[in-house]
Amino acid sequence: MSRIAKLKKSIVRFFHREDAVTAIEYGLLAALIAVVIIVGASLLGTNLNTLFTNIANCIANPSQPCTL
Repeated sequence: MSRIAKLKKSIVRFFHREDAVTAIEYGLLAALIAVVIIVGASLLGTNLNTLFTNIANCIANPSQPCTL
């Protein structure tokens, strides 16, 4: 068998394997989950920052009405 035929056979075998496709799917799924976690954490972080700022203002100025 010539080198070109072996190379062609190797390329065809590579594209018919499903392992690479599964790995790509898992990679995309992991990336999507990471994006969701980052967005959720940033939104939650903003809300928590606002809450703690309001609490700090309530403690600093006890005579004024508090909004939590």
